Order: sequence, then C-alpha cells, then structure tokens
Amino acid sequence: MADGRCREEWAHTSTVMALLANINRDPKKKSSPFKPADFDPYVHLDRKAAGRTFDDRLPGSIDTLITVFVDQTERTADEKR
Repeated sequence: MADGRCREEWAHTSTVMALLANINRDPKKKSSPFKPADFDPYVHLDRKAAGRTFDDRLPGSIDTLITVFVDQTERTADEKR
C-alpha cells in the first residue's frame, strides 16, 4: 500500500517536473519534449526488472539451496567457515 502511494506521488511529481523542463527547454538543443517517465524513478526500476526473469534475480541455483537447507550432514568447525 505504501509502495502504491509512493508511485502515485512520483507520477504526480514527475509530471510537474516534465512540465517545468519543457517550459525551459531549448527546441534547438532538444527537439523532442520531455516525458514524465524521464523523471519517474519507478518507471526506470520497472523497465530494468521487466527484462529479467525470476531465475536471473536469484544469486544461486536451486542445487545450492538444497545443499544448504535440505542436506542435514554435520559439518566440522573448519567446514562452517
């Protein structure tokens, strides 16, 4: 719920920022207008996450998790380090 509120507030803020940037934009230097997505940090996070699969986000594999949590072999003090 808090995340949704932050996203909504950033959507509003980024719209105002795009408006101000377009008012002060020099059309000779930048021909295309700014968009609210250019200033919204959540849009950039969503774009980064969209190209990744769930397996890409995991640092290890399922075999590593099985070894760590399922295998109940006792380890010596040297192996724990």
